[in-house]
Amino acid sequence: MADFDLDQAAGLRRLLTRHQLRILTFASGTSGAGQTTLAANLAVELARQGQEVLLIDENGGRNLSAFFGRRAAGDLLQTLRRQRALEEVLFSPTPGLRILPAARAARSMTRLSADERDAFLGGLAALSCPVEVLLIDSSPEHAQGLSPWGLAAGEAVMVVTGAKGSITDTYALIRKVSQAAARRQFRILVNRVKRAEDGLLIFNNLKQLAAQKGIARLEYGGAIPVDSAFRELEKLCQPLTEVLPDHPAATALRRFADRLYSWPDAGYDSGGVEHFVAHLLHSASLPIPHALNA
Repeated sequence: MADFDLDQAAGLRRLLTRHQLRILTFASGTSGAGQTTLAANLAVELARQGQEVLLIDENGGRNLSAFFGRRAAGDLLQTLRRQRALEEVLFSPTPGLRILPAARAARSMTRLSADERDAFLGGLAALSCPVEVLLIDSSPEHAQGLSPWGLAAGEAVMVVTGAKGSITDTYALIRKVSQAAARRQFRILVNRVKRAEDGLLIFNNLKQLAAQKGIARLEYGGAIPVDSAFRELEKLCQPLTEVLPDHPAATALRRFADRLYSWPDAGYDSGGVEHFVAHLLHSASLPIPHALNA
């Protein structure tokens, strides 16, 4: 068992050989805010810039596989049960980007057996390429507001729009996560704005509300212009950043991608991916507060 653990640790270190590991989870307080579309386009842009990106898909239905015009061949849960190797479950829609369907596994992370944890670690250690950016398209179906993946991420990016109820619902999600997991910092990405000032106005309203209640510190992640091209290309399973790279919305996403390298890291630097995995498994084992279970 000791040799097996050493092999896993060495394999996990190989995941991170070039740059700091950046881990972001995308979430939103209401459906239809565009979080999956933004996560997919950001992943494509980061891969285009030469990063090795792993995008974890916690959502069923209209998920990332469908966005890229693919049908998922499996789920991370099959790797946990030793039914499929992790590389068999992954798929790559574009060079530098791998998608990991994990909707079923995300619902089971709090109930992993010791054997399933070993399978999980072993699968990560066996990845053929290092991971430089890990993105999580978070599912809303978690009692703590975010999944263990999301709770362990260095950055929680909350996608909000100017639609009625979006600010209130996003605040409610931030409050839930803050109370359940003692997370005190969130980054706000405002989607579908007509003007840049509108994004700042929405952010400042949300920031003021969070500050009044003393629940969290919010940082501004930027604003994405409203755009019919997003929806048309989504129907065609085409990422905006790849098809129309000079479009205002694509430019805004590129700026967001460039800025994330200047954000403070969460300690998952070279040799520290074990820290992330340990944090993830610890988050998965935490009891869910009764108040949040109601």
